[in-house]
Amino acid sequence: MPENKVQFGLSKAAFAPYTVTGGVVTFETPIPIPGAVSLTLDPRGELTEFYADNILYYVASSNQGYDASLEIATIPEQFAIEALGEVLDVTDGVITEVADAQGKPFAFLFQFEGDVKATRHVMFNCTANRPSISSSTKTTSTEPGTSELTLVSSPIEIDGKLLVKTKTTAATNDAIYNAWYTSVYEPTIVPTP
Repeated sequence: MPENKVQFGLSKAAFAPYTVTGGVVTFETPIPIPGAVSLTLDPRGELTEFYADNILYYVASSNQGYDASLEIATIPEQFAIEALGEVLDVTDGVITEVADAQGKPFAFLFQFEGDVKATRHVMFNCTANRPSISSSTKTTSTEPGTSELTLVSSPIEIDGKLLVKTKTTAATNDAIYNAWYTSVYEPTIVPTP
C-alpha cells in the first residue's frame, strides 16, 4: 500500500488509564474523548553539543517525550474523574475538583487523516493538567467554546524498553490497525536491519 503524502485532520482521540504492578504495565480499554479540535506535540529534551579539536566533536539527543496541547469541545466527565482526579458524588450527581486529588496516568490515542489512510498513534505515558475555564456570551451567532488540556508525555518502561509513542504505517497489518481502539497496542521492537 502506498504511504500518505499529506496528513490533515484529527479524530478518534481516546485515553486508556493504566496501572503498574510488579513492574508490569496494564492498560485499561481505551475510552473515547469526543470533539477533538486540534493537537500540538512539542518535543521534550534537547541536543547536547560537545566541542573538541576546534570542531563539533560529539552530539547527543535526549528524548524525554512531548509537551502536548489538546483542544477539545468539552472535557468528558469520565476523563475529569479518571485522568484529572476529580470526584463524582454518586448521591448528588456532582463532580468536585479537590485540591490534593491525583489523576491517573494514561495512554493517549488519536489519529491524523491522510490522503491514503489515517495514521493511528499512541503515546504510552501521559498526565494531564487541569484545563483553563472560560466561556463567552452569545451574540448574533453562536460560537461553541472549547477546552484546552495540557498533557505531558514521558517515556515508560514496557518489556524492558523505554517507550514514548508509536504509530501505524502503510505496512501495518489490518488486525493491528482495526484493533487500535480495542486495546492499547504494545510493540515488540525488532530493529530494522
